[in-house]
Amino acid sequence: MRRYLLPGLCVLALVLALHTMTLASGALGDLPLEQAEVVGADGTRHVFAVRLADTPETRARGLMYVTALEPDHGMLFDFGETRMVGMWMKNTPLSLDMLFITADGVIAKIAPETTPFSTGIVSSGRPVRAVLEIRGGRAAELGIMPGDRVLHRVFD
Repeated sequence: MRRYLLPGLCVLALVLALHTMTLASGALGDLPLEQAEVVGADGTRHVFAVRLADTPETRARGLMYVTALEPDHGMLFDFGETRMVGMWMKNTPLSLDMLFITADGVIAKIAPETTPFSTGIVSSGRPVRAVLEIRGGRAAELGIMPGDRVLHRVFD
């Protein structure tokens, strides 16, 4: 029994190291890019290339371990129903803007420049269908505000 302990621990360490390297790479290549468009009250349009997180697994992983995000990229979390939502930044090294979106695509709330690695809950404050995460500070740079509309196939 003892003679198998060291080789077993070595294999376990190797598996964990490979798993950590895969996560640390921030690879999201398994999720295809889709287009989401934010339309301001004045008609201004901002197009984002987003990855859709619409399963428990993809929503749980989110943008964890992602170390770089293009200014016009993001992740759209679709919860499949309207409900209260709580997000966190555990294992997320980037500051993000979280746009909480109702079922008809209206931005209900923006949590700007969230704190990297925080386990504090960022609440939607009201029932929403989805959350769009983009690079921290980007919403302010583009003038995106609550009341603006997000166009994507998940919204009515």
